[in-house]
Amino acid sequence: MNGFRRPTTRTADGAPLKAIVYCRVSSVAQTKKGDGLASQEQRCREYAAFKGYNVVKVVYDRAVSGKLLDRPGIREVVQFLKREKQADQYVVVFDDISRLARDIRTHLDLRDAIYATGAQMDCPTIEFREDSDGLYFEGMQALNAEHYRRKNAEQTKNRMRGRAMNGYWCFHAPPGYKFARVAGHGNLLVRDEPMASVIQEALEGFASGRLQSQGEVKRFLEQRPEFMQGRRRSELRYEDVIRFLTRPHYAGYIEIPEWDVPLRKGHHEGLISLEQYEQIQERIRDGARAPARRDINADFALRGAVLCADCGKPLTACWSKSKTGRKHPYYLCFTKGCVSSRKSIPRARLEDDFEALLQKMTPSAETFALASVMFRQAWDAYLEQATQVIAALKADIVRLDRQIEQLLDRLVEASNASTVAAYERRIAKLEKDRLIAAERLNKKPGPKRSFDDMFELACGFLSSPWNLWKSQSLNARRMVLKLAFAERLAYGRNEGFRTPKTTLPFKMLADFETAKCRMAGRDR
Repeated sequence: MNGFRRPTTRTADGAPLKAIVYCRVSSVAQTKKGDGLASQEQRCREYAAFKGYNVVKVVYDRAVSGKLLDRPGIREVVQFLKREKQADQYVVVFDDISRLARDIRTHLDLRDAIYATGAQMDCPTIEFREDSDGLYFEGMQALNAEHYRRKNAEQTKNRMRGRAMNGYWCFHAPPGYKFARVAGHGNLLVRDEPMASVIQEALEGFASGRLQSQGEVKRFLEQRPEFMQGRRRSELRYEDVIRFLTRPHYAGYIEIPEWDVPLRKGHHEGLISLEQYEQIQERIRDGARAPARRDINADFALRGAVLCADCGKPLTACWSKSKTGRKHPYYLCFTKGCVSSRKSIPRARLEDDFEALLQKMTPSAETFALASVMFRQAWDAYLEQATQVIAALKADIVRLDRQIEQLLDRLVEASNASTVAAYERRIAKLEKDRLIAAERLNKKPGPKRSFDDMFELACGFLSSPWNLWKSQSLNARRMVLKLAFAERLAYGRNEGFRTPKTTLPFKMLADFETAKCRMAGRDR
């Protein structure tokens, strides 16, 4: 063991050794609660005074694991000793061997690094000697420190896994949640407003298709100041977006595959339903990801929503500078070979034509009265179906339980690894289907509000989408395009907008307006 020597308390000329006190705690909580670092320093100072050392430096490692070799404090100690020409006049003092390291390899490397400078080590709980007994005892103490770290990690993991199996999240709170003390639960995830409402709106929008791509979810979240407040970056990464979309916490469930914790109902309140969560996963698997384009802004609200009538490709838009230096906004087709390629359309003309189109979609009062009667009949039929849905859900749960039980019997008898894996995947799928059915049953299928409330909400938009468009909000305008039109609009430079394909509510209202259809009465 090169560099080993029996510890002394004085230099060759009789002067006291200079002590460097090293203190370490392994967690942030220990730096905020208790007095760990100060207690270690005081104990080391008392020991140095007892041994006659002169303390010249105190070094701390705050919230750093003893398993790590590369630590700021240890690096400072070693570099300091390397710079000293008489490093043999120094001794590194620490409160316990576990403060130096909690890993046998780390301990040996640190010991060699300190001894290589010529300095010594000393500690109140162990005497560092170079004989066989001293080395044996030192090694056992270092191994014991590592064993304590590993055992503590295992016990902590087992406790956390047990709590997760009981439906409690035991890591950092996801965005939109915070931990609060709840009677009978301890620390429980609760909604953290206004962040929770923003995330809920984004998740529901993506599940329903109102936000059609991950790019739109990204843009929606970035435009909400209450969501972006306190973030280091001004933009979200796609990794952040996919993390929001794939976390089962937001559906009120918990899953930790690496700890063998399968999907299970959590005790916290979900922001969305499990059914909506599964819709989101299905959309992600189908590839509902489009780039978050920077050119979609309030200057050209119809960009991407209007097609060239000649080639069927989306119109682009830009600002064009005239000879006088003044900028003018235009829409244009940029498709090679199109007869309208690079032939600009003034923004004012195209958007004025669109606003006129929206105003024509406003139905008359008589049409709304007729629509109200017919929607009322459909509403009553929906209420009658709710009891049938409840019975069907109960039957589904019984059927799924029976299928799961049958597969479990087969799983016990299976010996082939691939067969076992196939059974396990099938069981996991059935259990998830059962959770969705049970959740829908608990929520009592049927409307959550009265017909008058629901129709009043819809009436505000259906009566005049033009009013929402006038709000000048880009999000509101994009919503009008999605809710009012089933397909993108075709626009010709000379003839204007072609007949649009509207969504079902507006199509029905248009048919009522022209008396082209009527709703058949129900058989009594």
